[in-house]
Amino acid sequence: MATKNKKNKSLPKKYRLYYYGFWIIFVFGLLGGFGLFYSASTGLLGEMPDFRQLENPNTNLASQIISSDNRVLGKIHFGENRTPVEYSDLPKHLIDALIATEDERFYGHSGIDFKATVRAIIYLNKKGGASTISQQLARQLFVGVRSKNIFEAISQKAKEWVLAVRLEKQYTKEEIITMYLNIYDFGYNGDGIQSASSIYFDKELDSLKIEESAVLVGMLKNSSLYNPMRRPELVKSRRNVVFGQMKKNNHLNDRQLDSLKQLPLEINYTPQSHREGLATYFRAYLQKFMKGWTKENTKEDGSKYNLYLDGLKIYTTINYEMQQYAEESVKEHMANLQREFFKQNTLNLNPTAPFLEIEEEEEEMIFKRAMRRSERWRKMRNSGKSEEEMFASFEKEVPMTIFSWEGNIDTIMKPIDSIRYYKHFMRVGMMSMEPQTGHVKAWVGGINYKHFQYDHVKQGKRQIGSTFKPFLYATAIDQLKLSPCDSLPDAIYCIEPNKYGNPEPWCPTNSSDKYGGMRTLKNALANSKNTISAQLMDKVGPKPVADLARNLGIESFIPNVPAIALGTPDLSVYEMVGAYGAFANQGIYVKPTMITRIEDKNGVLLYQSVPETKDVISAESAYVTVNLLEGVTKFGSGARLRHNIPEEERNPVYRDVVTGYPYSFENAIAGKTGTTQNQSDGWFMGMVPNLVTGVWVGAEDRSVHFESIAYGQGATMALPIWGMYMKKCYENEDLGISLEDFLAPEELNIPIDCEIIKPLENINSDADDIKGLGL
Repeated sequence: MATKNKKNKSLPKKYRLYYYGFWIIFVFGLLGGFGLFYSASTGLLGEMPDFRQLENPNTNLASQIISSDNRVLGKIHFGENRTPVEYSDLPKHLIDALIATEDERFYGHSGIDFKATVRAIIYLNKKGGASTISQQLARQLFVGVRSKNIFEAISQKAKEWVLAVRLEKQYTKEEIITMYLNIYDFGYNGDGIQSASSIYFDKELDSLKIEESAVLVGMLKNSSLYNPMRRPELVKSRRNVVFGQMKKNNHLNDRQLDSLKQLPLEINYTPQSHREGLATYFRAYLQKFMKGWTKENTKEDGSKYNLYLDGLKIYTTINYEMQQYAEESVKEHMANLQREFFKQNTLNLNPTAPFLEIEEEEEEMIFKRAMRRSERWRKMRNSGKSEEEMFASFEKEVPMTIFSWEGNIDTIMKPIDSIRYYKHFMRVGMMSMEPQTGHVKAWVGGINYKHFQYDHVKQGKRQIGSTFKPFLYATAIDQLKLSPCDSLPDAIYCIEPNKYGNPEPWCPTNSSDKYGGMRTLKNALANSKNTISAQLMDKVGPKPVADLARNLGIESFIPNVPAIALGTPDLSVYEMVGAYGAFANQGIYVKPTMITRIEDKNGVLLYQSVPETKDVISAESAYVTVNLLEGVTKFGSGARLRHNIPEEERNPVYRDVVTGYPYSFENAIAGKTGTTQNQSDGWFMGMVPNLVTGVWVGAEDRSVHFESIAYGQGATMALPIWGMYMKKCYENEDLGISLEDFLAPEELNIPIDCEIIKPLENINSDADDIKGLGL
């Protein structure tokens, strides 16, 4: 010992200083590191999760809206759009890419990669970081965003290390990978790997290609920086880095690496915000429904379900592909229709464009109402602005983004001018339903939810025109046992005053103002002859007709007056489709259903729908009514559905005014067009045995409409959407849309073969001598 001390003392003084300094730093560093991690583990550096939190980390889950064919239509989320997946759902190439890029020695460490840590310290992170997947998960779950303060950052890092070790003890490697990918925020509401796959590629995980997996793994470094929508070239470069790491770790060979690097970056951006994506109007309706449901239903512990955080699974009746076909058909036809409307309603041709037949005072009232209903008005009112200031603000130019069928336009415009611009646009409502079950298969409430949020399926109600006439005819058939072959004179007919509460005589005329001869009921309905409707109304009375409509699920007000025969009530597409469904379902009304069941995040059943049905009319009367409606598509306003016009003969500007689309339907179709006064509303209700679809088209204001009946009738405005939609549905044979005839009842005593001439019975004394003539 004496020798050793003597040897130390023999060291030069400056070396002795380095010698003791090294050991002092080493010992204090060791003690400091131990103290740091001890403080982190015991919570002295801030709250740490306990065992139960590690067992059940608090990850918020968005509620999923799932189609009838088990595809995610969208999410109901507030801030987080997360859909959890299992490890077995993850493609192997995704896992390989993740480990090769983020944590090469993942399976060989227990939460901390000491080799990577030493490398990061020596090279100051220039040759890769040191955070393992377990550490990154710990930061995501419990630590949060890295602080810019050096001391807080060191404290956070210590917590990550401690938590990473705990996570490794608590979970298997597979569970850690799954948790990490489920919780990562990929941007654009892409919370978790499943949401990211849907948003950036419109795919389920098991359908991802290796190059798509590499893009998502590349985003894990920094999803804001490596964003495919903002920096595609940078994302492609990062993707190729991932390929390089996969090659380094023997998941790819040289040939595969070279081939994959040459692939273009292909992103299929499918947003999942409330205002974008598929079935936006339906999802908006469903969100309101679910908010009501969560208020009325509680968990076992008495607490309320949280629509945004509890990960509910809402299974709907909407068919994903049919919804796509519906939206595609609406877009194709409405863009065409809008171009023609703009062409016909310029300020040169019409000084009050887009309004027709309107006084200056009425136009001013329309704009004032529109201003008061606007979001701009609401915000200014809440900020305490006076009415004078609010009106003045609509006259000042401001930057804005406006809708067009060619894409959104960034412009500078006065808000009052934007109101006029939007008044030009035709709106649409469309719903498709399976009549036997009431399952709604497609729901399109407008042309663009982001810019036009008013839903024209259930929320909007408009005058329905001649599409109401089948309720009148069905009442007459059910009460009087009339046949489609029975005929009445085509002459102006007046219902005397005060007979049904009308103070004046009611004498409706035909739109063509042409009369004469006899018309079978089938011919009369096919051509929407109001003179025949007046006679039928006088024979059955308005109350039974209104009662039938109410029994068919129509909840809107229907007055007991004769004029309802011509479709004066304002009804919704939702009501009309449900009502028509009873005709296709042998007289049995089935209330439209949008949800089949609701489950919690663990698959526990919380709600299951029960069909609401009602026997309304006999199967015979329903079938005869359908037979009448088939005449519309064979001989009347719906006959263009049978057309097959060669491409070269079609109108290149607007292909469905005269020439028609080449629908070429040969199967059984029952339908009815409807057009209201001044062509303000165009309707088409169309049925095949297992699908009923209704379409309404019109502007927001009734004073905005086509001037001519050629463009403004239901056969031109609404029917083409039905035709395009059904063609798409039939091309997809997996949907099973019926091509067969409508099912006839076992007993059919009412003749429908119009070669049979039958005298009318049970009409009234004035028509006893009229004989039915065949069509």
